[in-house]
Amino acid sequence: MISPYQSPIERLWFWVHRIFCGLLLLFLVLPVLVIVPLSFNAGTFLVYPIHEYSLRWYQDFFASAEWMRALKNSLIIAPAATFLAMVFGTLAAIGLTRGEFRGKALIMSLVISPMVVPVVIVGVACYLAFAPLGFGNSYLALILTHAVLGVPFVIITVSATLQGFNYNLVRAAASLGANPTTAFFRVTLPLIAPGVISGALFAFATSFDEVVVTLFLAGPEQATLPRQMFSGIRENLSPTIAAAATLLIGFSVLLLLTLEWLRGRSERLRTAPGD
Repeated sequence: MISPYQSPIERLWFWVHRIFCGLLLLFLVLPVLVIVPLSFNAGTFLVYPIHEYSLRWYQDFFASAEWMRALKNSLIIAPAATFLAMVFGTLAAIGLTRGEFRGKALIMSLVISPMVVPVVIVGVACYLAFAPLGFGNSYLALILTHAVLGVPFVIITVSATLQGFNYNLVRAAASLGANPTTAFFRVTLPLIAPGVISGALFAFATSFDEVVVTLFLAGPEQATLPRQMFSGIRENLSPTIAAAATLLIGFSVLLLLTLEWLRGRSERLRTAPGD
């Protein structure tokens, strides 16, 4: 809100700042939104203006064996990689947060390095590691590599949640006879669940959207949805790609809404009376 006590220059800056932020947001979002109307175009070209609207390309997407195989592969690989990333990332975050030992910072840097190392390097390295073992062009190689890419997101979100965690609750559970496993599942995990789920959602989005690593490790039978879109752009540009992209945009929006709900829930739990 603009205060009546602000000077004219402060009021001018108030509106300039908001107009600039609005234009910047529009610049970032508009290229994504442009593809959505094209997915409803009845024509065979991705061009404006649109003269007739149709669900033709969505029907083509769900009727195509190649697109359905790619979607099935994505729905197999992404959840499996997310589960592994969630488990190992949560355990690593707890160990790195609670433990005090030499080289802790170095280990933390190593486990989150997949976030900063170029993905093409990860793809080449994983291909050279899995190919001699006979795991090239396999679901196992893709799932393990996607899990490695997702672990840093889980570690970061869970570590942030653990910063405000009261470890006296775990000690109280132990004093009442709970073993470490029971204390973890009955006390620790419910309290850090928003951070775990947030990290898992980021890991899922990373795996579901990954194309570079998939180009190195996946064969024709393991092609995921992003790789199928990449191949379609190179070989035969069809509005079906716009339909697939629109579905991915809707899925991404759903993930963002879920993250916002989790953030709000975490804030309510943190500020609830009696905490």
